[in-house]
Amino acid sequence: MESANQGLLADAMTDVPVDNAARSAAPEGLTLAEEEELRSELAKVEEEIGTLRQVLAAKERHCGELKRKLGLTPLDGLKQNLSKSWHDVQVSNAYVKTSEKLGEWNDKVTQSDLYLSASSTLEDWNEKLTQSEAYKKTQETLSQAGQKTSAALSNVGSVISRKLGDMRAHSISHSLSSYSIRHSISMPAMRNSATFKSFEDRVGTIKNRVVGSRENSTDGLHSPSGAGDKSPQDNAPF
Repeated sequence: MESANQGLLADAMTDVPVDNAARSAAPEGLTLAEEEELRSELAKVEEEIGTLRQVLAAKERHCGELKRKLGLTPLDGLKQNLSKSWHDVQVSNAYVKTSEKLGEWNDKVTQSDLYLSASSTLEDWNEKLTQSEAYKKTQETLSQAGQKTSAALSNVGSVISRKLGDMRAHSISHSLSSYSIRHSISMPAMRNSATFKSFEDRVGTIKNRVVGSRENSTDGLHSPSGAGDKSPQDNAPF
C-alpha cells in the first residue's frame, strides 16, 4: 500500500508546474527578493533596447528619404564621414602629441653636427661640380644642341612656307593664263583676223545649207505632186 501511494504521489508531482526562479538556485550573496528585482529590471532594459532599436530603424529610414530628396548619394555621406573622422584624428591628443614629437625630432636633426656637416659637404660637392671642366663642356654641348635643333626646326618651317607659297603662286598663274586665253579669243583683233573670218564664213555656209534643206523637205511634205516636177539639180545635196 505504501509503495502504491508513493508512486501516485510521484506522478502527481510531475504534473505540477515549477517556477524557473524556484528551480534555479539564487546566486551567492543574493536573496530571492533581490534576484527577482534584478530580473525584473533586466526585462525592462531589454524591452527598452528593443524599443530603441525600432526607433533607430525608423529614424534611419527617415534620414534616407531626406537624403534622397536632397540628392545626396552614399558617396557624399562617405566623404562627410571621412572628413569628420580625419578632423577627429587631427584634434585628438595622440595626433597632437605625435606632431609635437616629430617637430622636436626635426629640430634636433637639423641642428645636429652630423646634419650640418653633411649639408656643408654637399654644398662643397655641388660647387666643385659646377666649376669643373666636364660640367662646363656638357652644358656648352647641350646649349649648342638646343640651338641647332631650333635652327633646324626654323629651316623646316621656312621650307614648308616657301612650298606653300609656290603652290599658291602656281595656282594663281594657272588661273591668270586661262583667263588670258579666253580674253584673247574675245578680243577684236582676233575677230578681225583672216583665220577667224574664214572659220566664221564656213560656219555660216553650213548653217544656210542646213536651213535650206529643212525648208525643201517641209515643202515636199506639203505638196507631194509638185515634188516630181522639180529637177534633180534642185534636190541635189549640198
